[in-house]
This record gives sequence, structure tokens and C-alpha cells, in this order.
Amino acid sequence: MNIKIKTKVKGNYLQIMERFDRALFEALKPKHADMEIVAFTGSKKGDRVHLRFHRPIPLEWISVITEDGADDKAAYFIDEGVKLPFPLTYWEHKHIVEKITEDSSLIIDDMTFKGSNAVISALMYPAIYAAFYPRKKIYQNYFGQASS
Repeated sequence: MNIKIKTKVKGNYLQIMERFDRALFEALKPKHADMEIVAFTGSKKGDRVHLRFHRPIPLEWISVITEDGADDKAAYFIDEGVKLPFPLTYWEHKHIVEKITEDSSLIIDDMTFKGSNAVISALMYPAIYAAFYPRKKIYQNYFGQASS
């Protein structure tokens, strides 16, 4: 399954990508989740993110940055799950920042995931969408809202 969420923000795409750091990750933490950031080493190939959820049941999520890059139109990095909470069996999240103008960008959260079977994957879709949709407002507050 795939979910893509796009958000226009103020700022040059390369400068926006440079700010994909632990401070932004802290700002993006879901408010309702009892989540601990065990490790966040960055957004470059080889870096790692380790999350621990404490409630309702203890769960761990570990992702590794498998690719990153930039050109004159966009910057990106990709994280892939290496330890995922049940029933998630596959996770790939492309973090893309596209250039709109010199001072406005489009952040794209492009997530591909699988559950333990097709029915579970379909049932997970609304939960994952609901968990990531609030990032739109957080991104706009963090970077500034781009004028239309």
C-alpha cells in the first residue's frame, strides 16, 4: 500500500532538507503517542532511527536511511524499516523536498508499507494516514506556510 502526503512550505528546498534533524523529528512526534526517540543519528545514508512506544503495549521501530541525494529540483532521503512492530512487515518512507521556487518547497511523505496480509494492510491504511496527516500543519508551523 502507498500513502503520499504533500505540503507546501516556505524556504529553499536544500535548506529545508538540512533541517530534517532531531529537532524536527521531535516536533513531528504524534502528540497522543507515548513514544521515546531512543536514537536519531541523522538523515544521511547509513543513519538510523530507533523508536520505542510504551503504550498501549511496548513496541520498537528501527529504520535505517538507505539512500539520500539532491539535484537542482529536489532533495530526498529514504528510510526503510529493519525492525517493525507487528503487524507491519515492510516499511519504506521517501522524504522528498521539491523546489517550487527559490523560496518555496513541496514536502512529500511517500510511504509504502505492507501488513502481514492484504486485509491487515488495508486495515492499517487509515491508521497510518491519520498518524502522518498532522505533519502538514507541523511542517507549515515549523518552516512557514508558502503563499499560493
